[in-house]
Amino acid sequence: MDISAPRWMRDIERLLPIRSQFVLSGNIRDSFLTQLAGGPALVPLQRCLWEGLARQGYACLLIFDPSDGVRVYPDEAAQRERAERLFDLKLAGGSQLLSLESLAKLMKTLAAQRECRAALLMDFASRIVREPNHLGEPEHRFFVAAEKLALQAAAVVPKEGGLPLYNPILWLVNRPQELPSWFTLDNDKIAGIVVARPGYEEREAAAGLLAPLFEGYAAADESARKSFIQTFAAGAEGLNVAALADVTELASRQKLGMRDIDAAIRCYKVGAPDNPWQKDYLRARIRDALATIEERVKGQRQAVVKTLDILKRSAVGLTGAQARSGGGRPRGVLFFAGPTGVGKTELAKALTQLVFSDERALIRFDMSEFAEEHSAARLLGAPPGYIGFDAGGELTNAVRERPFSVLLFDEIEKAHPRILDKFLQILEDGRLTDGRGDTAYFSEAIIVFTSNLGIYVNDEHGRRIQQVRPGDPYELVEARVRGGIVDYFKYHLSRPEILNRIGDNIVVFNFITPDVARDIFMGMLRNVRRRLAEEQGLELALGADVAAELLKRATQDLSNGGRGIGNQLESAFINPLARALFALDLAGASRVRVAALSETDKVVSLTLETS
Repeated sequence: MDISAPRWMRDIERLLPIRSQFVLSGNIRDSFLTQLAGGPALVPLQRCLWEGLARQGYACLLIFDPSDGVRVYPDEAAQRERAERLFDLKLAGGSQLLSLESLAKLMKTLAAQRECRAALLMDFASRIVREPNHLGEPEHRFFVAAEKLALQAAAVVPKEGGLPLYNPILWLVNRPQELPSWFTLDNDKIAGIVVARPGYEEREAAAGLLAPLFEGYAAADESARKSFIQTFAAGAEGLNVAALADVTELASRQKLGMRDIDAAIRCYKVGAPDNPWQKDYLRARIRDALATIEERVKGQRQAVVKTLDILKRSAVGLTGAQARSGGGRPRGVLFFAGPTGVGKTELAKALTQLVFSDERALIRFDMSEFAEEHSAARLLGAPPGYIGFDAGGELTNAVRERPFSVLLFDEIEKAHPRILDKFLQILEDGRLTDGRGDTAYFSEAIIVFTSNLGIYVNDEHGRRIQQVRPGDPYELVEARVRGGIVDYFKYHLSRPEILNRIGDNIVVFNFITPDVARDIFMGMLRNVRRRLAEEQGLELALGADVAAELLKRATQDLSNGGRGIGNQLESAFINPLARALFALDLAGASRVRVAALSETDKVVSLTLETS
């Protein structure tokens, strides 16, 4: 297999006749596919650079870094001897520490060298100064000298002849702004080159070199080998070549073969070899989950069934299966829409308990807290260079800490539209990079959005009116809620692409019906009884007429769903009960009975009997 040099190296070779210095930034710590004498290999940037320069006739490469000083590459006796003679160096032990003043003199000597072609690589150039835009006097003199040298250096022809080429100085930085901003400004002799992350073809070529290290590769036929390499390259989208090598090392240590490549990539991304999605018990849990969930989320059969369908698809790994490469997308995406208080958040909690056996795996964000554009820094991390960028974001940090989780974004329509744009990358690629440069992977998470869109609309006078009400057929509620969601994303936000990523994963909840309201009320009443027994050691009983009156009061308005029932029960029963208990002498009592309920001047009172 014969391969070409990476693009950044080809750019350097192309510009050597007209550029005296280069600033290389981006993916500089990666490995690169390079053609060596023995065939293609994965090598670090320094080796790749040396091979490219050697093809151009360069005989000497010096490497400087602030920690070890200057050394010669490759580290061979003949190369050290030549460097010491040409540049007045003393490389005893392989390297020599230099002051900035001595380094500036070395750069000037190298640029004018005629005996042979030579280059100087400034490694870790980001660390030469502490603050690039607040330089000390020696630092300022050094960069002025480097800027002046870039403009005054001339392309040279060494003694052995050839085309005029510069003896270049190459700066390796993580980001261009880590050098003084004025250094490269309007300087045509300094070329900025971004070392990009590998595309699919580069990853495929790298996967081809690493594939023989996987168990079972040697015995596989050509078709299986090709399929494995393509799966490896596609699943590693967003990763660099060094990460592919790390995935291979992890697979070797955990004895993962060709069939387990997806598991090896997932293990690298999320750092957790134990995958709840692959547990045998999960299928049985999901298969029998309908009755269990309906005990918690009452009266929402359509929503629960659709949610479990999407969950089943996630459990068998078919999310995004229609796409050529969907392995990095979240395990499931759900958009819970409908009236308030009908069980949207409760269903998210039930899903978390079902899949991860721990409701603490639910990571909840109230999107009303992110209504301002600047709040994106809190959720996703501040941009590089801003205060707090090194702290990361609440979302990215939470996902790195718990990659197997349910992410609940409550009332998503209240978030600023600029923040919503970030969800495009999460839903499509399953990853997000914060201000520190750390990437969080969402491939093992379920993402749940909740919304009240479609319940209220603005009329022709701009007044907010309710367009669906309790008692409306579910078909009407679903149609109008879906219509409200489409209108919001397409016409209000002008971001139909977000809606397109969500797809048909919109789950519409119905209003609470009277029968369901009664079940919810009885469940809340049982909770009150249990709490009173736990806290006060008292058994609570209600007369039939009192229970009927409480049911009527709590369920007369169902527009606020189960939450509204709870609020009414608190006002009409729990508060008066607490007041009545304070007025009683409970010494020796083990049981209280609510004998009567009355209301005077809108104040509800209870008559209690003890025994």
